[in-house]
Amino acid sequence: MEIRSKIAPYGSWRSPITSDLIVSDTIGFNQIALDGRDTYWIEMRPSEGGRHVLVRHSPDGKTIDITPLPFNARTRVHEYGGGSFAVCRGRVCFSNFSDQRLYLQDPDTEPVAISPDADLCFADGVIDLKRNRIICVCEDHSDPNDVINSLVSIDLDRGYKIKVIASGRDFYSSLCLSRDGSRLAWLSWDHPNMPWDGTELWVSDLDVDGMPIAPRQVAGSANESIFQPQWSPDGVLYFVSDRTGWWNLYRYRDGHIEAITEMEAEFGMPQWIFGMSTYGFESRRRIISSYVQGGIWHLAGIDTETRHLEEIETPYTEIAFLRAAPGRAVFLAASPTEPGSIVQLNLDTQGHEVLRSSTRVAIDPGSISIPEPIEFPTGNDTTAYAFFYPPKNQEYRAPEGERAPLLVITHGGPTALSPMALSLRTQFWTSRGIAVMDVNYGGSSGYGRAYRQRLNGQWGILDVDDCVNGVRYLIAHFGIDPNRLAIRGSSAGGYTALCALTFRNIFKTGASYYGISDLEALTRDTHKFESHYLEWLVGPYPECRGLYRERSPIHHTESLSCPVIFFQGLEDRIVLPNQAEMMVKTLSEKGVPVAYVPFEGEQHGFRIARHIKRALDAELYFYSRILGFELADPVEPVYIKNYD
Repeated sequence: MEIRSKIAPYGSWRSPITSDLIVSDTIGFNQIALDGRDTYWIEMRPSEGGRHVLVRHSPDGKTIDITPLPFNARTRVHEYGGGSFAVCRGRVCFSNFSDQRLYLQDPDTEPVAISPDADLCFADGVIDLKRNRIICVCEDHSDPNDVINSLVSIDLDRGYKIKVIASGRDFYSSLCLSRDGSRLAWLSWDHPNMPWDGTELWVSDLDVDGMPIAPRQVAGSANESIFQPQWSPDGVLYFVSDRTGWWNLYRYRDGHIEAITEMEAEFGMPQWIFGMSTYGFESRRRIISSYVQGGIWHLAGIDTETRHLEEIETPYTEIAFLRAAPGRAVFLAASPTEPGSIVQLNLDTQGHEVLRSSTRVAIDPGSISIPEPIEFPTGNDTTAYAFFYPPKNQEYRAPEGERAPLLVITHGGPTALSPMALSLRTQFWTSRGIAVMDVNYGGSSGYGRAYRQRLNGQWGILDVDDCVNGVRYLIAHFGIDPNRLAIRGSSAGGYTALCALTFRNIFKTGASYYGISDLEALTRDTHKFESHYLEWLVGPYPECRGLYRERSPIHHTESLSCPVIFFQGLEDRIVLPNQAEMMVKTLSEKGVPVAYVPFEGEQHGFRIARHIKRALDAELYFYSRILGFELADPVEPVYIKNYD
C-alpha cells in the first residue's frame, strides 16, 4: 500500500523517534566476557540513573542481573573506565562506582568488599585460579597532584591482602595470564604518549607466589602502539601492533615476532577504555577477529598455521568487544538498520542470535535514513571521510525546491571512529527533515596510523578544515542549504565544533556538549591520563603557550557571532564546568544568543535518562528558533539569552 506523503518544510516533520522513546527503551553495552557456556556483559541503563549492571546470559536462554541494587559496576581508572569486572567459574569481581572499592561476589551471594576504603580505583582485572587472587590495574589518588598507577594482586582468601607486582611506569593495561598461570603479560607506557601513540608489551614468568621473575619487553616502543595481548590455548602470546602503519595481528613465539595478518586494515583501536577486544581464540588453530577497513567493520576467521584469513559474512558494519570460545563468538554489533546488540554467532552453522538489543523499539524502515559513505577533497591535496544521512521520513516530503538543513556531527576522542551503524540519536534528526554528516576527520582511527597522526600539531585546524570541506562537498553534490548549517560535538568533538563556529563563518549555529574552549585550562585542570595529550595535538606547554591561546575559542569570542548552546555535567573531571561557563558569560556579555543547560550528577558523558531527554529536546528547540523552522510537536523550551 502506497503511503501518500505530506508536504512540510524540512525540520518540521513529525517523527516517530522521540526523546522519550530514546531514553525509555534504550540501553548501552560495555565489556563482554565468556565463562564456560555463560556470557557476561555490562549494561548502561539511563532509566536507572545511568547505573552499570553486570548481567549473565546462560545456555538455557535466561538473562539475569548479577550486580544487585544499589551497586554500579563502573570504574574511574583513567576517568573513562571500562574493564570494570572479571569472572571465572561464576565468581565475579567488580568495581563499584560510588566508593571505587573492588567487590567479590560468589554465585547467589551478596557482594563483599575486598579492597580498602581508600583513594584507590581498580580496573582490567583477571582472576588467577591457581593462587586464588585477582590481578588488576590500580590507580592511587591519595595525592591528587601525584596519581600513581601500578599492577597489583589482591588475595581472594579472607584478609584480601594487596601486593604491588609492577610499578614505576605512568600507565598499565591489558593484563593477560597464561592458561597454566605461569606467565603474565601486560602493556605499559609513559607520558606524553597515549596508548595509540606508543606502548610496550612486557612478559614475565611468575614465581610460586605469583610475583614476576625478570620481566622483559618483547614488543612495542614510543613509536609503536600495541593492543590486546592474549595467550593462545597452546601458550603462544598474540598481540596487535601498528608497526607497519596499520594495526595488524602478530605473535611472539620462541623469541621471535611474526605477522599473522598483513593488510591495510585495522585489527586494533584506540584504547580509551579498558576491556576492549577485537579478536579471540575459537581453538589453538583458529582465531575469530574483527577488523575495520574504510570505516566499516568486518568479521573473519584466521588459521594460525597457514595464516589464511577467511571472511565471515554477517549483516553487521560495526563490531566491538569480541570474545570467542569453541563453537561460538560473542560481540557487540550493529548495522545501518539494526541497533547495537549483543550477538552470539554459531561458528559451525554461521547462524547468529541476538542475546540482547540496545532497544526494544521497532522503527519502520521507511523512516530510517541509510548512510552513504563519502570521500571528499580537503587540505593539502588529501582526502577525508564521512557518512552522509539524508532526511528520511516516509510520511513527509519537503516543498518543491527547498534545500535541506544540515547538522554536522564531530566525534570525540579525537581518535574515535564514527561507525556506519544505526543510531536513534542520528535518526532523531533525519526523521524530522534535518540531514546529518558524521565526519571521520583526520585524526580518526580506522584509516591507519598516518591518517590518525594527521592531527598531530594541527588540532583545531585540520579537523575544522575537514568539517568545512565536507560541508562544501555536500552543498555542491547533495543539495544542502548553505544558509542552514549547524555543527555539534562532545568533548574533543565539542572543541572542534567551537573552533568551527569561532574561526570559520560557514556555520549558522552549533552545540557544545562538555566541549573544550580553553586549551590552557585543559592542561592545568584535567586528569592524569590526558594531562600531556595536547603535547601531541598542539605542542609542548608552556613553550607553545601562544599557540594554545591562539587555538582556544575562549580567547577569540570577538570572532564568534553565531548562536551556541552549551550542555555540561557539573561533576565532569575531564572538562571542568568552568570551560562552558566562561564561554556562556563572554557570549552573554557580547550580546550573542546563547543557552546553557547544566546537569547535576553528570560526569563526562550523560547517563541519566531525564538529562539525555532534556538535552535532545533543548538542542532541537534551539535549532528551530535559530534556523527558522516550526516544530511538529511542542518540546520544553530552553531559555536563550540575547534572543528576541
